[in-house]
Amino acid sequence: MGFRFSLATVLRFRESLEKREELAVQATQLEAARVRRLAQEMAAKIARKHEVLESTMQGMLKASVLQLMLSELNEAVEERKVLLLNLEILQRKHKEQLKSYRVAHNRRQMLTDMLTQQRTAYEQKQLRADQKLLDDIFSARSQQNSRNSQF
Repeated sequence: MGFRFSLATVLRFRESLEKREELAVQATQLEAARVRRLAQEMAAKIARKHEVLESTMQGMLKASVLQLMLSELNEAVEERKVLLLNLEILQRKHKEQLKSYRVAHNRRQMLTDMLTQQRTAYEQKQLRADQKLLDDIFSARSQQNSRNSQF
């Protein structure tokens, strides 16, 4: 009879939980990277708007145009602030998700270690049984040879 791990179903369940947690960690990393990229793009956009504003203020400018440019600049700054707040939230969520993943990983690892120990014990038991069988066969042949040599 081959090796059977009585907790195989639980191990498969723990593996699926670990995989789900790992995918959630990756999803939070991707979302944080996306928001980080958007914040960087917004910072570049703000810098360009500042440059345009500076260069336009060198000449004659209508107050309404200046007000519009300042309004657009303020909107971009506010949008970047929102992105940075979202990034902070995502980073906290990532840390929490990483903790959940580590717990799931440790629980799965514990069962995997138990499986390895049980498999090793089973294999040692099988090796002993095989060796005993070989010893018994050798002993029986030895006794048979000694009887045959007596006659």
